[in-house]
Amino acid sequence: MRKKIETNPFWIFLALLFLLEAWLWDHLAPIVAAIVNVIPWNRLKRRLKPMFDNAPPSVALVVFLFPLSLAIPIKILEFWFIAHGWWISVLLTLVFAKVVGLGTLAFIFDLTRNKLLQIPWFKRLYDYVMWLRDWAHGLVDPLRHRIEVWLRLLKPGRGGRLWKRLVSMRRRMRTPAAS
Repeated sequence: MRKKIETNPFWIFLALLFLLEAWLWDHLAPIVAAIVNVIPWNRLKRRLKPMFDNAPPSVALVVFLFPLSLAIPIKILEFWFIAHGWWISVLLTLVFAKVVGLGTLAFIFDLTRNKLLQIPWFKRLYDYVMWLRDWAHGLVDPLRHRIEVWLRLLKPGRGGRLWKRLVSMRRRMRTPAAS
């Protein structure tokens, strides 16, 4: 069963999508933080952290979910663009929503993480997402490593090694597998 999942393109595609979201999460949080720092909100940020430390976890959950409620009008705008066939606007709105939404969510999660993880169901959900992230890496990393090896072999001036690798693969394919 495990082998079937590892070679199934559907699962690999889902793992890649999940890792893309995780990568965006990791890389957009500092960008949003940098934008927030450009705007003179440093004092506000310093004030917010102690407020969340003293607030109950339910308040942190409401604050954490607030950016998701802001995404609803953006989704409606995307559907309107789709209805009118403005595909470039759809794409730009989708990218804008992803960057701003994920970045803001990551920034707020960083502020509220300690309180959110005190909520039992949220902690279980967080642990599951972290497990899912490790699973996706376990599925995709070997493929990524193979692709990196092939790309290194295809670099200019490396034709001899590529040829040797192809000949070696051909020999292994012709040799009957020992049972």
